[in-house]
Amino acid sequence: MSETIFSKIIRHELPADVVYEDNEIMAFRDINPQAPVHVLVVPKVEIETVNDIKPEQAELIGKLVLTAQKIAADEGIAEDGYRLVFNCNRHGCQEVFHLHLHLIGGRQLRGISAA
Repeated sequence: MSETIFSKIIRHELPADVVYEDNEIMAFRDINPQAPVHVLVVPKVEIETVNDIKPEQAELIGKLVLTAQKIAADEGIAEDGYRLVFNCNRHGCQEVFHLHLHLIGGRQLRGISAA
């Protein structure tokens, strides 16, 4: 896997608005938010796409979701609702090839379209 902007953020070489960090996961606000709350939840281990997740990483992927759940509660959007999205590869609109989970909320979201 080649170096990504997320690798540099994880190593604290680039600034980010970090909302959560532990030994395995970092979460920070998206620089191009699509809603009032738009946080990227990122594993610190480099996984390029959803297609590259290994069975032994299942627990880590579960921790990404549980971290997003905690952040949604902390941000005050859990009760009204939010969206969790993994984009995969070019047709899935993945822009940074380091696995990341989008936590999006804070307003009424539109339905998902294929457009």
